[in-house]
Amino acid sequence: VLPNSMHHEFTIRAAKAGKHVFCEKPMANSAQECREMIAACDAANKQLAIGYRCQFTSHHLNLQSAVREKAIGDLKMIEAGFGFRIGDPNQWRLKKALAGGGALMDVGIYALQACRFLTGQEPISIMAQETKTDAAKFAEVDESITWMMKFPSGVDAYCSTSYNFNGLNKVVAYGSNGLAKMDPAYSYSDLQLEINGKKVDLKQQDHFASELDDFATCIRENRLSKVSGHEGLKDLLAIEAIYKSIENRSSVDVQKA
Repeated sequence: VLPNSMHHEFTIRAAKAGKHVFCEKPMANSAQECREMIAACDAANKQLAIGYRCQFTSHHLNLQSAVREKAIGDLKMIEAGFGFRIGDPNQWRLKKALAGGGALMDVGIYALQACRFLTGQEPISIMAQETKTDAAKFAEVDESITWMMKFPSGVDAYCSTSYNFNGLNKVVAYGSNGLAKMDPAYSYSDLQLEINGKKVDLKQQDHFASELDDFATCIRENRLSKVSGHEGLKDLLAIEAIYKSIENRSSVDVQKA
């Protein structure tokens, strides 16, 4: 896995070399870098897709269908979180110049993506706060962040991420007539989906094979991937709003793509 700081440079280099690009998430360290990556691939007439593997699993797709088809009634609220206890204090993920941020950029983005994926909307405002218990280890990046997003439909999403503890790996959609949840929600295997108290038995799959098969199909059919660079840009716009909210200690409007 390349440090996030290299995504921008290598995507532009690949596009100029006439190559399609499949980039890991987060797409880049800033929304501006995302725009430049999109522009470079557009100029070269090459595909750019981002590694949002969860958009291709049967578990997440069934969860989305349950929400969109109102199996739980009208969607009212989402709760999502992902975190783990990070190890080596000298690794690149704890260097801001390389990672762009900490837990939020690395795994919090999964919770953010899940909320956007389920609602099919972009957050309009965000309120966030950060907790840091180890100032030395997390001197350059965030340790734990919680944030609330408001969506145009009136749905609120309460999200969290951390580099300081294990076990946070879920998404719960609360509706007027029930709820649907995944726990674990973002692991590479053993995903679990439950809708209105009933476990949905689905075959586990290779997430990476699924997303790459789709990208190959997009190239062959010359159609835009559903996880194109534009999708990556939208996440970075929300992430920038989260960091700005922490800095300003106030609610922040999310910029439009």
